[in-house]
Amino acid sequence: MEEKTSGAKSPKLKIKTGDEVVIIAGKDKGERGRVVEVLRDRMRVRIEGLNLATKHVKPQRVAGGTRPGDRVSRAMPIHISNVKLVDPHSGKPTRVGRKEVNGKLMRYAKVSGELIDAD
Repeated sequence: MEEKTSGAKSPKLKIKTGDEVVIIAGKDKGERGRVVEVLRDRMRVRIEGLNLATKHVKPQRVAGGTRPGDRVSRAMPIHISNVKLVDPHSGKPTRVGRKEVNGKLMRYAKVSGELIDAD
């Protein structure tokens, strides 16, 4: 079956892969980590080592033997509204804005007003 979509594009998110974020709600509130994956269509992010859930893996036959069953901890996605970007200059959690610099949209930290993506 084909997945139904409304035709609307998913919004441009202000958090990118590799950003350092702090979780502001949920069981891991206050923890910091790096964004491993951004799921734009679901508005969620996966953070390295946080929001872990235990998954049970069934035993499987593979070429040359069998792989035993096990319990594996996995980082599960968390909604993007429950995380804040850490300002690279001050180290504080901040909201993210956008402004045009030299004809290009750049992200900036609302706490310090400094550009995030400036190289």
